[in-house]
Amino acid sequence: MDTHVIGLIGLLLIFVIGTTRPVSLGALGIAMTFLVGTFVVGESVDDMYTGFPADLFVLLAGVTYLFALATTNGTVEWIIDWAARLVKGNRALVPWIVFIAAALPTMAGALGPATVAMLAPLSLGLATRYGLSQRMVGLMVIHGSAAGNFSPINPLGAIVTQTMASTDLEMSIAALFFANLAYNLVLGVAIYLCFGGRALLQRQPVTAEVPKPAGVGPGARSIRESSSLAAQTGGPGTGTGAGGTTSGRSRLGVDQVFTLFAILTVAACSMVLELDIGFLAFVAAVVLHLAFPTSSKGADKRISWGVVLLICGVVTYVAALERYGTVEMVGNAIADMSAPLVAAFLLCLIGAFTSALASSAALLVALIPLAVPLMAQGEVGVTALVVAVAISATVVDSTPFSTVGALVVANSPEEKRDDVFRGLLVWGAVMVVTAPVLTWLAFVLPSAA
Repeated sequence: MDTHVIGLIGLLLIFVIGTTRPVSLGALGIAMTFLVGTFVVGESVDDMYTGFPADLFVLLAGVTYLFALATTNGTVEWIIDWAARLVKGNRALVPWIVFIAAALPTMAGALGPATVAMLAPLSLGLATRYGLSQRMVGLMVIHGSAAGNFSPINPLGAIVTQTMASTDLEMSIAALFFANLAYNLVLGVAIYLCFGGRALLQRQPVTAEVPKPAGVGPGARSIRESSSLAAQTGGPGTGTGAGGTTSGRSRLGVDQVFTLFAILTVAACSMVLELDIGFLAFVAAVVLHLAFPTSSKGADKRISWGVVLLICGVVTYVAALERYGTVEMVGNAIADMSAPLVAAFLLCLIGAFTSALASSAALLVALIPLAVPLMAQGEVGVTALVVAVAISATVVDSTPFSTVGALVVANSPEEKRDDVFRGLLVWGAVMVVTAPVLTWLAFVLPSAA
């Protein structure tokens, strides 16, 4: 049997077994990498190790470590309390504030994973405070971030521009940016309506108490406790928060001040200096853990190791398929088709399916050159096809196997994590199916000569 066929069957088996039996998809992915690589392809173990996403491992473990520490010492609770005052108890506004807050950094040039890494823990904490759907808020973070993906100064926009610059074809980066923005905004509306937004619009503003995070160390300071004490003594810290409840305006402890400073420093160094956010998060967490051992106690045990295994294992097998040439084979077969409109649709479909399990940036670099011969024929619009492929390859980042999807799952409350995973899996599957169809109908078909 052909290697490519066996590889694709292996991928199918991973998902069938992983969803029907109590075995981690990640463990299955690593096992399948060894079985196919050893007995079918004849790869060495060293070759197999090259596919392990070390960068993704460091990112997921580092960010969840830093925010586990921030939760343990009470910093996250303080941030959530402060953010809650901005909406003044109006729960219906929270998802859209999250969407906008995620879109602005990527429009300004930040990478999507960096934005989601910083915002997901805080946004999901805000969802807990107001009793909102974790899936809704998580998806608003993801698609808000995706809305700014193809800004002219965003790395993804630069990738597309530079790739097209190496050809004789011209495209409009402005059209790509606004089309992607509009598409994700429409998805934001759909997410809002599908995951409880209509009910929020019909209710009066309320304020939900934040439960004290589990595992808070002895040195942590509860915002509600501080506020209550201040109210009783008439000291500073008494104030009216959202919905008229006592606000958490109490003075921060030294460990919390340094934790806030560390989070902001990690975000700034990642977005401005373009340093690796995973390593930065590890450095910040280790320094804080050493400096404040009492209030940080147990934070390292709260790293989402199950999510790390799941994501890294599946990505390891997908990387193996890329080494075998399976992905390239499928792409080349599509580009050689004689029906341009059908070929364009299949390019979008392959982009959506593959990107759901791999790097969107890397896939765009591979897919757009494959589409150049098709665009050069002149039977479909250049900008239209680039827009369709780019959107199809990025909106599927809402799957839990993408970097940003994995960050949302990893930072969701433990008791809600399975629900969030399933929600993102279903939504991501819907994106894989609908994005190629809708972008083809909206952009490619009208451009056909």
